[in-house]
Amino acid sequence: MKRQIIVAIDFSKNSQHALEYAVIIANTVSADIMLVWVDKPESDESLYANEVTEIRQEAKKRMEDWMKKYQPKLKTGKITFKLRKGKVYKEVANMAKYHDAYLVLAGAHGVSGFESFWIGSNANKIVANCECPVITIRDSFNVKKGLRKVVLPIDNSPSTRQKVPFAMEFAKCFCSEIHVLQLFSSNLKAIQAQVTSYGNQVVKYLQENDVKCVVETVKAENNTTATIKYAEEIGADLIIIMTEQESSGNFILGPYAQQMVNNSPVPVMSVHPKATTTLATGRF
Repeated sequence: MKRQIIVAIDFSKNSQHALEYAVIIANTVSADIMLVWVDKPESDESLYANEVTEIRQEAKKRMEDWMKKYQPKLKTGKITFKLRKGKVYKEVANMAKYHDAYLVLAGAHGVSGFESFWIGSNANKIVANCECPVITIRDSFNVKKGLRKVVLPIDNSPSTRQKVPFAMEFAKCFCSEIHVLQLFSSNLKAIQAQVTSYGNQVVKYLQENDVKCVVETVKAENNTTATIKYAEEIGADLIIIMTEQESSGNFILGPYAQQMVNNSPVPVMSVHPKATTTLATGRF
């Protein structure tokens, strides 16, 4: 069964950019692509039936146009699309779960008007609700250069290493170099020792699996700022993080994950703890 990559579409430049990135990934991992557009009605449809019908017809036509444009760019995969109705993040997450998606891609933010009326406000919710990994990307990022350098931030949280198998699989597919970034956000020696221990375990695991990697340690007053700064300095193509969802709610990202999605100019892959057995396997 072919892998499925889902791209959240709102016809903005950001979502088109996400689709272009999806094509690169699909050609490398041999996957199909499904475009998902969600009709988000603001009022009772019975009062605006004609307007709703026109919007859906236009969305369908645009989907067909995008399929015709991007299908020739796929080497072996196939592009399909779905028009859904309801809450955007729920419908994208439901489609990802129903089709056992390998990956979801979404623009990090959009613009105003019909050209983009939901990507930006739903990016964090899409990340939080999808059980498979989600890549968020801004339209300013150059998607044509591939995935040469991947940043893997490591802190002292128990889940920080769970994303490593995903990073390893991507690195092998794209012949990438993984940068293991040890984040010292505390002056306590015990915490720094824990981060170093985790980092050493990650490096050993990658080396045992023949993945090229380097390790760097930085003192970080803010993990988000430190990670983004390092990624920009080395010209990284992807940052891989855990969603670290808050225990108080199923649909709220932890502060680090939320800040990364909102602020990183480099694409961010957010890995949900539930997805750790979906894309790849690996133990520490």
